[in-house]
Amino acid sequence: MSETLELTPTDLRAARAEHPKLRDRDLADKLGVSEAQLLAAQTGLTATRIAAHPDRLMPATETLGTVMALTRNPSCVHEKDGQYANYYPGQHAAMILNGAIDLRIFPSHWRHAFAVETETEGGTRRSLQVFDAAGDAVHKIYLRDGADLDAWTRLKADLAIDDQGQTLACDPRTPPEAPKSNLNKADILRDEWRRLTDTHQFLRLCAKLKMNRLGAYRIAGAPFVRRLKTDALDAMLHKAAADAVPIMVFVGNRGCIQIHSGPIETLKPIGPWQNVLDPDFNLHLRLDHVAEVWAVDKPTQRGPAISVEAFDADGSLILQTFGIGKDGADTRPAWNALVDTLESAS
Repeated sequence: MSETLELTPTDLRAARAEHPKLRDRDLADKLGVSEAQLLAAQTGLTATRIAAHPDRLMPATETLGTVMALTRNPSCVHEKDGQYANYYPGQHAAMILNGAIDLRIFPSHWRHAFAVETETEGGTRRSLQVFDAAGDAVHKIYLRDGADLDAWTRLKADLAIDDQGQTLACDPRTPPEAPKSNLNKADILRDEWRRLTDTHQFLRLCAKLKMNRLGAYRIAGAPFVRRLKTDALDAMLHKAAADAVPIMVFVGNRGCIQIHSGPIETLKPIGPWQNVLDPDFNLHLRLDHVAEVWAVDKPTQRGPAISVEAFDADGSLILQTFGIGKDGADTRPAWNALVDTLESAS
């Protein structure tokens, strides 16, 4: 974001009116402001500033009925229909966990939020939009047909904050963390990798060794990781759809990770985007952003957990996919066989 532009709320609203079909994120980047600042200019018109902390916001969403949950990063958008329920708070990490909506929430990054009502050709589109300190979107919730509009009205009133100003101060955007490896600790990494009993232990191991996820993958070698061709990600989606192999798809950012568990059926490429267009799950993936793809094998108490993970040119994680086990096991034969067919990078 540029710090040199001094655009007023009136300027931002004029730009929004001038480019009605441009997505908020794209327009904000074009103007050199954050997406949250662009939306704040609509406060008192189409937007209401509301409490952003998930402990307040998530229980309120349970009253709305059927909605669409959206979590994205610059390369991938994950959309899931369902109802919010079963919120589990936590100081450092919280979650929503039910049959449809599955979120991992990191409350410290939920800094600004809005209830938004936008007039479209199809009627009024209502959404809750949450942003981090830099004004980048963390999580969005869109009401579907049949949602409880009385509950929406109550939510806006109950969660409205005192500050309803049209300007918003945002922090500079934190740059992506480059891959971090330490060849001197490669043997320690492999030895401790073999002793993992849960996938969640892996990031703690990386932190202890002063590495990060991609940095560790780059030096671990077989049998822990296998680098795949970049087009293996698209091939994996096609094979999962064709063979009806249910998968888990994790897409996240600093503040939220959203998970789909189940089959994927309809794939439709449009330009650089590969799209999953199923009734209750949509995925929009920029294949041209995929710079590295890895097949990863982590041991657990319930068997090996094998994933396919994609990263962009900056080393940021785009998405992770796993198979779905049965009866609590992490071993997924059909998924594991599918991953074995994916072509290795030369």
